[in-house]
Amino acid sequence: MNFAILFGGMSYEHEISIVSAIALKKVLHSTPIFIFCDAQREFYLIPAEKMRAKLFSSGAYRKETKLELKQGGFYRRVLMKEKPVHFDVLINLIHGGDGEDGKMASLLTFFSIPFIGPRLEASVLSFNKLFTKWYAASCGVEVLEYEVLHRGSYDVKTPYPYIVKPLRLGSSIGVSIVREEKERDYALDVAYEFDDAVLIEPFIEGVKEYNLAGCKADDFIFSIIEEPQKEQFLDFEKKYLDFSRTDRVQEASVDTALQKALHEAFKRIYEPLFAGALIRCDFFVIDDRIYLNEINPIPGSYANYLFEDFNAVISALAKHLPKEAKIPVEYHYIHSIQQAKGK
Repeated sequence: MNFAILFGGMSYEHEISIVSAIALKKVLHSTPIFIFCDAQREFYLIPAEKMRAKLFSSGAYRKETKLELKQGGFYRRVLMKEKPVHFDVLINLIHGGDGEDGKMASLLTFFSIPFIGPRLEASVLSFNKLFTKWYAASCGVEVLEYEVLHRGSYDVKTPYPYIVKPLRLGSSIGVSIVREEKERDYALDVAYEFDDAVLIEPFIEGVKEYNLAGCKADDFIFSIIEEPQKEQFLDFEKKYLDFSRTDRVQEASVDTALQKALHEAFKRIYEPLFAGALIRCDFFVIDDRIYLNEINPIPGSYANYLFEDFNAVISALAKHLPKEAKIPVEYHYIHSIQQAKGK
């Protein structure tokens, strides 16, 4: 299977995406095609041997071959002709805006490019934390109590301590824990720098948290269950390092009943909305009840560190991608209307 990895994008998580792509280069058995989307939304073909962070931070990537997105794939200009960039399946590895908000899913679907990643509806519902709450509730998966504020509002009803999150952003960017009133305005101002709406949730000390990744090919494929080791929550710098992981992590010590319950909650979230994607769900367990914390529709380096054989997982998923229904356009109605009008 010949993969292409699409990364970058116009997003606050642009750098995270670059780190993820470099990490996947180390993990995949066969060398993928690397396609970089810069902040101006121009596409570049990046040679695998040049996949280093400095290439992008210095702007040197602009010397590489520029690509155009057209029906059927990406094309490069050679002399007076256009030649396609050959790959079997593209992996959408753009984190945050462009990659996880539905823009890229729409483009790839529109141009008939087979890809691994969330489709349009899955992107929209998982990118917006409020929509994620609604979606989880519709699936029968519990979520924490919450409230949403919009820029200019500081009237928080949730008791202290609580956590403030930009509504449409990942990687813990703009996230703060507020323990007393004097911390409130600053935390909200920070979050409002990244989004015009924020989500407020109670912050629960010592809550049990478990991460579970997976996808569906012939059947569901689950990763190990990880219990993140962290002081309070993963801030941006810790997430940056987290996204570059390639070594397998230690499996959480959970009993069979909890493992089964986490798998069941994951299935409810995944199917059928996330068909074609490898996602990671982060769960809280409070008083033996499972709550969805968030859905990562494009987890950092695709959470390779949670799988015993990541290459086998990604290859199996690539063979079970959803196909868009082809709609025949034959203009029968137009002809009927015109005939009825006597034209």
